[in-house]
Amino acid sequence: MSSDLGTLDSSRPDFDPLLTSIAEYAAHATIDSEEAYSTARYCLMDTVGCGLLALKYPECTKLLGPVVPGADLPGIGARVPGTSYELDPERAAFNVGTIVRWLDFNDTWLAAEWGHPSDNLGAIWAVADYVSRRNVATGGEPLATREVLTAMIKAHEIQGVLALENSFNRVGMDHVLLVRVASTAVAASLLGASFEEIRNAVSHAWIDGGALRTYRHAPNTGSRKSWAAGDASSRGVNLALKALTGEMGYPSALSADAWGFEEVKMRGKKLTTPQPFGSYVMENVLFKLSFPAEFHAQTACEAAMTLHPEVRDRVDDIEKIVITTQESGHRIINKVGPLANPADRDHCIQYMVAVPLLFGELTADSYEDATASDPRIDALRDRMTVEVDDRYSREYLEADKRSIANAVQVFFSNGSSTEKVEVEYPIGHRRRRDEGIPVLLDKFHHNLATRLPRKKIDEILALTHDPAKLHSTPFHDLATLFAL
Repeated sequence: MSSDLGTLDSSRPDFDPLLTSIAEYAAHATIDSEEAYSTARYCLMDTVGCGLLALKYPECTKLLGPVVPGADLPGIGARVPGTSYELDPERAAFNVGTIVRWLDFNDTWLAAEWGHPSDNLGAIWAVADYVSRRNVATGGEPLATREVLTAMIKAHEIQGVLALENSFNRVGMDHVLLVRVASTAVAASLLGASFEEIRNAVSHAWIDGGALRTYRHAPNTGSRKSWAAGDASSRGVNLALKALTGEMGYPSALSADAWGFEEVKMRGKKLTTPQPFGSYVMENVLFKLSFPAEFHAQTACEAAMTLHPEVRDRVDDIEKIVITTQESGHRIINKVGPLANPADRDHCIQYMVAVPLLFGELTADSYEDATASDPRIDALRDRMTVEVDDRYSREYLEADKRSIANAVQVFFSNGSSTEKVEVEYPIGHRRRRDEGIPVLLDKFHHNLATRLPRKKIDEILALTHDPAKLHSTPFHDLATLFAL
């Protein structure tokens, strides 16, 4: 950035093309892909199920509810799944966004930037429930659940396409920036905003800048990473509501000399989108099905599970463990030293390999102090080496592969070793959809049972397993089924 700005030209520029394309897509695009709608249905089930499971954990539930006691909106507020809360849509978005992200168990998108597109369900769920109930109360038509699935497809697409070539983590920003941008666009659309209002709102989302990744990395890893997406989605609702009042937008929010997002936040690098917005991201999204673990370690966990029967009775004889990963995994979750809390542990590849090697499982409870206090976990971590495979790193970024490969091999003190168990595509990958969907459904059924009574579970299962009926169901009716 130049310190000598010279004479300022106050001529109002045209809107940055990226702001226009995001707004046009959110306002006007028609989604024709039935695969995208089918995947979105599974995504809705999986994401809200993750939220229900998170309600078991007091560190999560302490953050929920109205912004201050008594600030509820009974009868007209948006429902928060698994609770009795009825809140204004902005606060409801924080609540829903927080529970679905808390356990690091919802879907993932990996490219130049990482992230979890279903984090946007915080804004989508809250606004859709509010709008549907408001419409009915004022004599209008409710919002059909298919419109919510459309909003999910669009939010996934905005976040995911922006992540393909733009690495915000390289300049220290957290991926929840993209949750705020996508949530702003789809929340404004669901609220009935015009194209111009959506574009104005999206310009504000970029002007907000980006949260630092401080809370995701050693030595500061902590629980904010579990509510950061709720914060971002609620901010998206806030900005959408502001735009509906006629609040102005900022045409060159991205490109303005000296003061624009690209100059200030991207060190002068222009944002790019290598393909138009469509339905690619929802069709290719990665589900976390077997392990609530940072996604770059999913296949490492699967490899460790495979090795568990062979090593469980020889733990004391282990001399070293070699984990082979991709460059992104190495940069994010290769971590040594003490681990202070569950958020620290679920972003440590060594921890996420040690637990299934020892116990043959990795669950949300595996990150709690009761499990982490087992001295064998840190003893195994101390014997681990993490290596980067150039092929894994290359194929991680290739559009026709997008693998997330890891390998694990265990060496014993007598000179013997296990095979090097390599897993290139996790079970939640598009290449393993046929194998993964039954696991997703089992996960959904389990998560429902952690929070809801049997009668409601039966109603939810009957509805979610009938796509046509689900699509036509008023969304506020679906939201009510998930409420206590």
